[in-house]
Amino acid sequence: MTDHSGPAHDRSDAGLGAIISERRQLINLAYRLLGSLAEAEDAVQETYARWYALSRQQQEAIESPGAWLTTVAGRVCLDLLGSARVRRERYVGEWLPEPLPDRTESTGGQPGAATADPADRITLDESVSMAFLVVLDSMTPAERVAFVLHDVFRYPFAEVAEIVGRTPAACRQLASSARRRVRAARAPSTPTARQARVVRDFKRALQAGDVDTLVDLLADDATVISDGGGLVTTTLRPVKGAERILAALHKLANRLRGQTMLERTVNGQPGLIAQEFDVTVSVYAFEVVDDRIKRIWAVRNPEKLRAWTEG
Repeated sequence: MTDHSGPAHDRSDAGLGAIISERRQLINLAYRLLGSLAEAEDAVQETYARWYALSRQQQEAIESPGAWLTTVAGRVCLDLLGSARVRRERYVGEWLPEPLPDRTESTGGQPGAATADPADRITLDESVSMAFLVVLDSMTPAERVAFVLHDVFRYPFAEVAEIVGRTPAACRQLASSARRRVRAARAPSTPTARQARVVRDFKRALQAGDVDTLVDLLADDATVISDGGGLVTTTLRPVKGAERILAALHKLANRLRGQTMLERTVNGQPGLIAQEFDVTVSVYAFEVVDDRIKRIWAVRNPEKLRAWTEG
């Protein structure tokens, strides 16, 4: 009698390894589609749940498990985006994408916290900058999915169509519309070193109460958008114009004096974090144009700071 348990076990292990290896790609995709690491984790978990709900025969009949997982993850994210638009209508104040730390930097005062966090699986590049994610959030769910899958992850429109549930031609139009939004919102590129210098100068001026330097650093039409989610005190609407921003900072002077400001990479770009008792309470992302700050995104919602505070 021949024992086939060994080879069968090897095939099973190889298949399991291939499925698990797709997780990084799925997390990267889901975060860009949803703008939330927590929701991305949930979407990927749901994707794997659907895979393991299949019988062994059904799994073996799937020619490309990776493509199957991507298709399911894309559809799960598309559904979540639709429901997210409804939830955000009830959101208190402005909604911003969840900021991500650089995995090589310590967060929350806990050495190694960044490398232990699920954000470690996100590849940080231009397509996860705060400015880019904010533009993505202005798109319809179908636009966002078609654009991210095709322009960021290079999936052909035939495959995108299977996920979005539209024709390849329709998906091409969706991606084209999304591309126009991105081009319209894109600011001139500023070298990272220059961005870091401007952010560092802003931090120093803020800590020193140097109003003149802050005026020089802020563009006349600068905007600050804060996200507290109704859980912490923050401005509920964007603050526009350098003068109004300085007035708002003046009101926050006492709170800021009790915080430690640290330079950190936020979604792949130079940013700042504010800590109280070694716990990150705010994360600041910046858009720098011509050596002046055009936009500041301040995320204070503690539910969106878990990647910065949990090991």
